[in-house]
Amino acid sequence: MEEYEACILGIQAAIERKMRILEVFGDSALVIYQLRGEWMTRDSKLIEYKDLSMNLIKEFEEIYFTYLHHEENQMVDALATLAAMFKADDQSRMMPIQMSIREMPTHCCNIEEEKKDGLAWYYDILQYVKYRAYPAEATEK
Repeated sequence: MEEYEACILGIQAAIERKMRILEVFGDSALVIYQLRGEWMTRDSKLIEYKDLSMNLIKEFEEIYFTYLHHEENQMVDALATLAAMFKADDQSRMMPIQMSIREMPTHCCNIEEEKKDGLAWYYDILQYVKYRAYPAEATEK
């Protein structure tokens, strides 16, 4: 039931934003295959959810349902982590989440390959790990 509710909320959000074409990704095989019409809905508790979903689907010119195995659905884990980080109420203004795919891991963009002294960026860390030696410019703080 929770999976259907999440799907319905997502579809309603897309309708409110006047989207005409939608691709729904989900890791619940039951929900995805029932909404595709490939599996029958026999559980009486789910019939109303499916019926509501099917009525909402009529709002779209095109809609696709794609099943993702849970281990392929990294977005679920990321969104769950974000959701756990803050509380939102009716007065909160939610800003959209913008995502992009990078050619290399983000941390690589934040690391300079060489410091001005010609040593690798991790040189000071390595010295501390090996010899418990701090850089000469280090202070007590």
